[in-house]
Amino acid sequence: MKNDIIFNLIKVHQRIEDACKTAGRNPKEVQLLLATKTVPAENIRIAIEAGETLMGENKMQELRDKDNELKHLPVERHFIGHLQTNKVKDVLKYVTCIQSLDRLSLADELHKQLQNQNRKLDVFIQVNTSYEESKFGLAPEEVLSFIKKIKTYDTLQIKGLMTIGLLDVEKEKMIPSLRLLKTIRDEIYNEKIEGLSDLKLSMGMSQDLELAIAEGSNIVRIGTSIFGNRFLGKEIWNENIAE
Repeated sequence: MKNDIIFNLIKVHQRIEDACKTAGRNPKEVQLLLATKTVPAENIRIAIEAGETLMGENKMQELRDKDNELKHLPVERHFIGHLQTNKVKDVLKYVTCIQSLDRLSLADELHKQLQNQNRKLDVFIQVNTSYEESKFGLAPEEVLSFIKKIKTYDTLQIKGLMTIGLLDVEKEKMIPSLRLLKTIRDEIYNEKIEGLSDLKLSMGMSQDLELAIAEGSNIVRIGTSIFGNRFLGKEIWNENIAE
C-alpha cells in the first residue's frame, strides 16, 4: 500500500505539472490537498511522510477519529464538507480553515465560537457553480452580497472560493462550472473590497484537475487518484449523502 500511494502521488504531481505547463502557469501556484474522506489514518500518514502538507476532511467524526495519529505530523487540516452548525465547536478543535462556508447561520456560529476562543479562522466561500441540487453552496449570483456580509465578521478571514464542478464524461460540459468560479472572483475584484485582492480558487478533483488548473485553480482536492476508489457512482460528489 505504501508504494502504491507514493507512486500515485508522483503521478498526480506530474499531472499537475503537465496541466500547468499546458495552461502556461507556474506549478507553484497550484497546491495539492489530500481529500481523505474514509481514508485510514495510516494511509494519510504515508502521504504526509512523503512530503504532503495539506489535507481536507468531510466529516467531524473522521477528524476526531484520526486525530491521535495525525496531530503531531506537519500537515495543515482543512474542513471541506458540509458543516452543520452543531458541529462547529468540535470541528474547530482540528482545523485551520473551513472551505465550505455557504450560509449566514454557519458564519454566525463560527464567529461566536471563535470569539470565545479569541482566534481567527481562514474560510473559503463554497459556490454551487453547477446549480445541481445534489450540492451545497451559494448560488453564483448570491456570492458578492454574501461576501460583503462576511467581511463584517472580524474572526473570519476570507481566503478564496470553493466549488465542486459538474462532473461528466464530456469535458466540454465540465468547463463552464469551473470557469464560472473565476468569473465570480473577477467580479469580487472589480468591487475593490479591502483585503480581497488575492483570493484562491479551490476546485478540481481526480476527474477534472487538468480542466480546473486551466481555469485558474490554486488548490486541487485529490483523493481517488492517490488512495484508490472509495465510492461507486455519483456518491463521490453527492454531498447530500453526507452530514
